[in-house]
Amino acid sequence: MEFEFTIVVPIYNEEDNLLRLEKEMSHYLEMATKKTKVLLVNDGSKDKSQQLIEEICARNTAFSYILFQENRGLSAAIKAGFDAVETPLVGYIDSDLQTAPADFNLLLEKIGEYDLVTGVRANRKDKFVKNMSSKIANGIRRAFTHDGMDDTGCPLKVIKTDYAKRIPMFKGLHRFLPAMILLQNGKVIQIPVQHFPRIAGVAKFGVWNRLLGPLMDCFAYLWMKKKYINYTIAKRG
Repeated sequence: MEFEFTIVVPIYNEEDNLLRLEKEMSHYLEMATKKTKVLLVNDGSKDKSQQLIEEICARNTAFSYILFQENRGLSAAIKAGFDAVETPLVGYIDSDLQTAPADFNLLLEKIGEYDLVTGVRANRKDKFVKNMSSKIANGIRRAFTHDGMDDTGCPLKVIKTDYAKRIPMFKGLHRFLPAMILLQNGKVIQIPVQHFPRIAGVAKFGVWNRLLGPLMDCFAYLWMKKKYINYTIAKRG
């Protein structure tokens, strides 16, 4: 049976989470509703992440990896994953496992009708400042994009690969994935998913990243929306 679904996992200095990631993802592969493989994208980690990644991939035939020469950021890691995927569906989850791989099955139930299905973190387990800054940033983004999404920062998504590959990704645009699918006249929906506290490693985004960064990215999105090329071929001869 050919693979139908690839889960992209961006990784940057997550050596303390990777063995747990291997365990949880391996468990999910046994219960996945579609034949699934995992693509680990190492965003130029400086710790022992790459050594662990290679060991994990050697033990698990459904795991593979990409290693960046240098750190290029989360959006670049996601974009590289999208570019490399060959399955009809692509998913995305963070390596800190604050969301549950098992919840991919909830998203996959809806992907036939929709082109992007994103999680909404129910009962978030983050600290107050992180929750509030994220809520404000989502409100700002929603006012600019009118995408109707409550939590685009949720690191649990499933996208039809042909839509994902057409996303003109730039730094920070990982927050705008639903909006970029809407630009392609695609359909999006959000589904409540579980959320857990980070138990290892260090968060890569602070208040600055969650507030000022997204505000600046909103203007970049508006420029892209104005310039975006979208067409449908009616006939070939």
